[in-house]
Amino acid sequence: MTLSFDDFQKVDIRVGRVTHAEPFPEARKPAIKLWVDFGAEIGVKKSSAQITAHYAPEALIGRQVMAVVNFPPRQIGPFMSEVLVLGASDDAGQISLIAPDHSVPLGARMH
Repeated sequence: MTLSFDDFQKVDIRVGRVTHAEPFPEARKPAIKLWVDFGAEIGVKKSSAQITAHYAPEALIGRQVMAVVNFPPRQIGPFMSEVLVLGASDDAGQISLIAPDHSVPLGARMH
């Protein structure tokens, strides 16, 4: 399926910084709860990410990540996930986070 550029622009992907992270033992698959700051316009949003193979919660604090910020919130067990943090699967199927190469302003939009 081919998307138009207008369709692509409807997906709002922004840069945020992880401010808090903790294990999510109630999740069906191993996951980490994240609180991500997207700057003044969007604020801090929560996400659940299945990234435990490559990341420990404490190592994520301060890290910049990319996330879709305009999907509807999704209930994951007792936790409401408000954004979709983006990653790519490695050869073993484990998720590696997608982030800018250099520090950029919080809330910066992906082009």
